[in-house]
Amino acid sequence: MTVDHLNKLLLEFSAILLVAVVAVRLATRSGLPSLLLYLGIGVAIGQNGLGVTFNNAELTQVLGYAALVVILAEGGLKTNWQEIKPVVPAATVLATVGVGISVFVTAAGAHLLVGLDWRLSLLLGAVVSSTDAAAVFSVLRTVPLPSRLSGLLEAESGFNDAPVVILVVAFATTGPLDSWYVLVGTIVMELAIGAAVGLAVGRLGAYGLRQIALPASGLYPIAVLALASLAYAGGALLHGSGFLAVYICSVLLGNAKLPHGPAVRGFADGLAWIGQIGMFVLLGLLCTPATMGSAVVPALVIGLVLVLLARPLSVLLTLTPFRLPWREQALLSWAGLRGAVPIVLATIPLVSGMPHARDGFNIVFVLVVVFTLVQGPTLPWLARRLRIGEGALGQDLGIESAPLEHLHGRLLSVTLSAESRISGVEVSELRLPAGAAVTLVVRAESSFVPDKATVLRAGDELLVVTTDAAGEATEQRLRAVDRGGKLAGWLHA
Repeated sequence: MTVDHLNKLLLEFSAILLVAVVAVRLATRSGLPSLLLYLGIGVAIGQNGLGVTFNNAELTQVLGYAALVVILAEGGLKTNWQEIKPVVPAATVLATVGVGISVFVTAAGAHLLVGLDWRLSLLLGAVVSSTDAAAVFSVLRTVPLPSRLSGLLEAESGFNDAPVVILVVAFATTGPLDSWYVLVGTIVMELAIGAAVGLAVGRLGAYGLRQIALPASGLYPIAVLALASLAYAGGALLHGSGFLAVYICSVLLGNAKLPHGPAVRGFADGLAWIGQIGMFVLLGLLCTPATMGSAVVPALVIGLVLVLLARPLSVLLTLTPFRLPWREQALLSWAGLRGAVPIVLATIPLVSGMPHARDGFNIVFVLVVVFTLVQGPTLPWLARRLRIGEGALGQDLGIESAPLEHLHGRLLSVTLSAESRISGVEVSELRLPAGAAVTLVVRAESSFVPDKATVLRAGDELLVVTTDAAGEATEQRLRAVDRGGKLAGWLHA
């Protein structure tokens, strides 16, 4: 590779990244998951667009796996253990037993209604049965949900990749299929190994990072991502689930109060965005729109079976024993968005040389695009119709935390949304814990130091200084007032 060739590649890559960054803004305004725009970029520059030819399914699969590791690590680092802890049993059952129900029902629909053979039907059922956290939360970001429901969605999306990958690899082999009990035993064993590796690496890594003072703050994000990658590689080499290992490891690291936690999460967030952009653009390049006409009808039929029958049935059968209200079950059924994982998994049969693998890839690609277009924009509407999340405005309160380590304190940057019930509250009425104070208010491009009688307004940005000891209580208090107003705590708002 010459220097000129490298410069050309860097120019093209930079242009794609800049277009993708602008696409995030368009996706936010339209309510669509950004993955669709990234896929569109790949298709636009592909062989039916600008003419770039790319058909390396094996490279796409490898890079897709690498991107999924980073995305799962970022999701785990941002997961609040206290929020998902109560729903982990329900999420585990939905991500395992629920996946099995969804795979079987979807496969039956593909076989009976579309006429596909059972092998390809089971493969497609497994491929499309994994929900995508990035796709779900890019749409629900503007819809505040109860912590139980958001935690359940988050945990399910983190857990269900592992069993689905195992099933897809089993169904994509060219030899005879194993018996069902062998598949179940394999899944249980691989999940157990993955969980054990994730727990071991996460706990040992958190202990080590707390004991060893690294000379530069920028080394902590690198160390954390290295630990997450180690968990994935260790789990995979021990014939366990590397995806489950990296997610569990990242959850432990993200909740371990490591030094420079905000910097770690910010670094992981940036890498996850790059991973998503690169993965979706590659997947868009891999598809050939001119050959997808025959996949439209099968994709619509299989998608309808998945969305209207398989997903609701899996939610109903697995979550009813946990006494989840029917309205929340209905939202969970519709919130099962498909995204990166199904399309990446659809490359596995392409690489293995399975018959009709290209037809399967086309069906999955069309299904993901069409049903994301349908489900994505309608999720906020459905949440409002079901009256889920009303009054739970704390999800929209933007709080960024930066450490003030030499002073044993931290600085919180709080952004008040238009619906925040902090609007109209005086600073003294926030009743922040001892050791915390609002030190600056930024309003309409001007800033001032507030006093106790200053009335806060929607759109304000607050700088709150707090001691380490009062940090978590301060965040909890701000979120409580954001949800319930100044009487929060007295009226149990």
